[in-house]
Amino acid sequence: MASRCSYAVFMVGLSLCILLPAFATAGTSEDAKVQASISVIREIMDIPECAIPPSLLRMARGIAIFPDLLKAGFIFGGRYGVGVLLVRNPDESWGNPVFFRLIGGSFGWQIGAQSSDVILVLKSIRSLDTICGGKFTLGADASIAAGPVGRQAEADTDVLLRAEILSYSRSRGLFAGLSLEGAAIQVEYGPTAAFYNTPGLLPVDIIKNPNMMAPPVAVELKRVLDWYSKQ
Repeated sequence: MASRCSYAVFMVGLSLCILLPAFATAGTSEDAKVQASISVIREIMDIPECAIPPSLLRMARGIAIFPDLLKAGFIFGGRYGVGVLLVRNPDESWGNPVFFRLIGGSFGWQIGAQSSDVILVLKSIRSLDTICGGKFTLGADASIAAGPVGRQAEADTDVLLRAEILSYSRSRGLFAGLSLEGAAIQVEYGPTAAFYNTPGLLPVDIIKNPNMMAPPVAVELKRVLDWYSKQ
């Protein structure tokens, strides 16, 4: 049993070693990542049967968007991607984005490589310190479940009761076996500081300062989220 677990850990590590260099060479600028997040929201919300119910966006305390999350594997796999997290301000407006990376392994039968867009709707935020202090594990630090889709969809009561985070994904390519249980969300300090052109800037400084000046693309992302929340 121990040898099987060791082999699984090795395979996940190997998959991630393959993924990380790909992102390092094909990385995009912070502005481009936020612009990609805007495109993901628009493209998903503009398809009524696949859209996140606006009622869930209205009640959300936060939202994380990971464009082009890369997954690859053979039996055991890994995933890696950089995205943004926005938290509601006390006045219910959307706060400015903070950059995060999502990283973790997948178990179960899966073959191939795939790029996916992933959106996490945070129904509640138990601790900003936990999220912004380093590593936040889905399924451990907060329960997660697949969210209902469709603009007219009624949110499943059982799903809403048991999950603090609702996940949505859009995939391109062939891939079997998607699970975000156990995946970690970690702060990207460098890209966050670079985006605001403020060395040493901490995520909590952004989240707790609703009047902080942000690049125009961040303002556009907040406007788009506000628009779809009111549909």
